[in-house]
Amino acid sequence: MSNNNNNKKELLKEMAHHLREARQSALYGNYDGSLTFYEGVMMEIEQLIQLNYEDPKLKINKLNLIKYRKMIEAEHDQVKEYQNLLSTFKNSTPSVQPSPVYGPYGNGMYGMGHPMSNNMFYNGLNDPYETPERDPDVWPPPPPINKNPYRPSAAQPFQNQYNYGMNNGNKNYKGRQVSGSERAVKPAAKPPAPNNKRRSAMPNPSGPGNQLFQGDPIPAIQEKKFEAAGVNKDLIEALERDIVQRNPNVKWDDIAGCEDAKKLLKEAVVLPMIMPEYFRGIRRPYRGVLMVGPPGTGKTMLAKAVATECKTTFFNVCSSSLTSKYHGESEKLVRLLFEMAHFYAPSTVFIDEIDSVCSKRGTSNEHEASRRVKSEILVQMEGVSTTQNADSDPSKMVIVLGATNFPWDIDEALRRRLEKRIYIPLPDYDGRLALLKINLREVTLDEDVNLEDIASKLDGYSGADITTVCRDAAMMGMRRKIDGLKIEDIQALSKEELNIPAKNIDFSEVLKRVNPSVSKADLEKYEKWMQDFGST
Repeated sequence: MSNNNNNKKELLKEMAHHLREARQSALYGNYDGSLTFYEGVMMEIEQLIQLNYEDPKLKINKLNLIKYRKMIEAEHDQVKEYQNLLSTFKNSTPSVQPSPVYGPYGNGMYGMGHPMSNNMFYNGLNDPYETPERDPDVWPPPPPINKNPYRPSAAQPFQNQYNYGMNNGNKNYKGRQVSGSERAVKPAAKPPAPNNKRRSAMPNPSGPGNQLFQGDPIPAIQEKKFEAAGVNKDLIEALERDIVQRNPNVKWDDIAGCEDAKKLLKEAVVLPMIMPEYFRGIRRPYRGVLMVGPPGTGKTMLAKAVATECKTTFFNVCSSSLTSKYHGESEKLVRLLFEMAHFYAPSTVFIDEIDSVCSKRGTSNEHEASRRVKSEILVQMEGVSTTQNADSDPSKMVIVLGATNFPWDIDEALRRRLEKRIYIPLPDYDGRLALLKINLREVTLDEDVNLEDIASKLDGYSGADITTVCRDAAMMGMRRKIDGLKIEDIQALSKEELNIPAKNIDFSEVLKRVNPSVSKADLEKYEKWMQDFGST
């Protein structure tokens, strides 16, 4: 009972902290981060309401919590209005047309004393005595609608803005004097010829299919593009360029070994896409999976294979993709990342080296900006796990995959959100043999090469170490061939002369120079952590 009360008090403290961050972010103009914190506060209040938390000292009960939630929702809506208003200012473009209110003759439509002041179409539209003086810091009002039936045949230069249409109904008007040479060279303007391909405001009923314009072909279906209100487009383009991978071409057969990890990932990601009716309620699919293991064991390739098998959009995230030197920009990047993942759903968000992004909070050397980024990631991941659309429609599913070489440095809250924590060990004998066959399938091997014997000698090597051994052994024949030759002689060699089969002695020499990159002490630490926190 005491532990339950302590958890409720911790949740209350975290809610108060998130509320301060939300209001401070709104004060500094970081509306995206403020909205995220407000959503987290509302989620935490809902949890307290469901837990029936009461504290007479703080006057906290279910009724007061409902009032607090309404107050927070009102603040959230107000910040949302500010964000929409800001995006309207950013997206709006001022009119490039010059305002006719201020002419060269003074105030008014054309000014007192201008010949157009007696024009029947413009007389009396604006009172010159009621028009205020022009403020250089304020945009002029838009021009009134011109109901004059006259339409010029072509756009006139800016300096000739008062010449077109001014002599209609005014015989005393004298425009710019045109010389005889200009009249001789410049013929009278003719109305433009009718163009069948000219755009029309109404659809063409006689055109085939769903043609929008007369003579135009049916527009091709364009791929949907992500857009966010109030966010710089360059920021979105940078994320799509550096993170989004639409079609990662890595299959299960390209990964040697890791059978247990493949089985769990298929159950967590692939099967819910195939059998959505089964994975509902308590059988809902896992939203977060953490892959733990030494470097070079295939954690990144497993994540890409998951995205390829499910045909999902793959987000390959690293710590450098979510950091910025500007205040509040990193939290905005995190929020934007998960908004893009929901937009391109079904999606797989793979965070490589997740310990560098979400290390333990509360340490003495932790910076405030780093703490805000961690809080943002935790809030967004909590939103992924509680999304209702993904439960009803598997095509809207977003799964978060994390990979780390230092699982003992990960924050406890992140460890809880990554529901499945699996160990990717060093390859066993069968995995090493399969990896040798995959790496050497395009290399010519001599008859004395025994892959089974080589696989037994590679005990303790990671997948990346075995790939290095195969690469060096495949190049040993070329090294012997060009030894002592000049650059001109090497360039004269043909491809067949360089394609020398790899021999068994080549592998023996390489194994003498290439040692395993993972120590036994590191393996013991991984096994100890899995015994304490593993969830397979």
